[in-house]
Amino acid sequence: MSLAPPEIAETDTRRTQSGILVGLACYVLWGFLPLLFAMLERVGSVTVVASRTVWSLLFVGAILLIGGRLGEVRAALADRATLRSMIVSSVLLAANWLIYVYAVESGQALEGSFGYFVNPIVNVFIGMALLGERQNRVQWVAIGIAIAAIGVQSVGIGRIPYLALSIAVSFAIYGYFRKTAKVGSTTGLFVETVILLPAALAWLGWSFVRDGGLGIMADPGIFGLLALTGPATAVPLLLFAFAVQRLRLTTIGMLQYLSPSIQFLLAIFVLREPTNWIQLASFAMIGLSLVVYSADSIMRRQRSVVAA
Repeated sequence: MSLAPPEIAETDTRRTQSGILVGLACYVLWGFLPLLFAMLERVGSVTVVASRTVWSLLFVGAILLIGGRLGEVRAALADRATLRSMIVSSVLLAANWLIYVYAVESGQALEGSFGYFVNPIVNVFIGMALLGERQNRVQWVAIGIAIAAIGVQSVGIGRIPYLALSIAVSFAIYGYFRKTAKVGSTTGLFVETVILLPAALAWLGWSFVRDGGLGIMADPGIFGLLALTGPATAVPLLLFAFAVQRLRLTTIGMLQYLSPSIQFLLAIFVLREPTNWIQLASFAMIGLSLVVYSADSIMRRQRSVVAA
């Protein structure tokens, strides 16, 4: 019998359900993001990241302005602890963006998807080490299958996947700082882009001088795609920040397999990157780990409803 008041249990359930739905939407959008970067391969990864920063700031700033929420930004910037967390998360976010865009533009989208396969495992260990999260036996089975799949994927790649590991670690630590920062999702992303703005403008200004003008960005199609990086970047991140505050890091970690699964398929069937049966076997193992973890979550949720 549950000791929690019914209204509290119901509120927690609704928060979890909304977190899962928003998390799923986030990872589907992230899954298809490589297609945008593939169309910008001539631009260069640093320029793409700098443009993403500027356009994301404008997009999120408009949301805050329309909602009359600029006071939240001032409050976040005035709080030293929050500002320190935001500075760290900004650096991690920029590094993650840069590494992943480079992976796609250099024909290594498969390794990029592998990085996001690794990321949930890093999330699990951060959750256990820093947030006191614990796993039951069935969850450990699912995690063990995922770890084995990562090992198989490494064999398929045939080398130490430095890009993948960098992507995994940078985004896992970013998720931790965003989960613990005392700032809303929209406000937090705006503050992060404000912090990154000077570096982004410096790079774009240097590129303007180097190219004697806008260069490739003078192409209306390229310029439009770069402008699209704003909402394409901000919307999933806003959804992620919303979900991560309502779910355990372990749950976020397992949901995240959806995004690299989509990226994995896009890399093979759309971007036409070479693969082998070992990598495909790893993909099947990842799917199995998701089935095990999801089945356990559903059964535990049903038991909690009956107990309540």
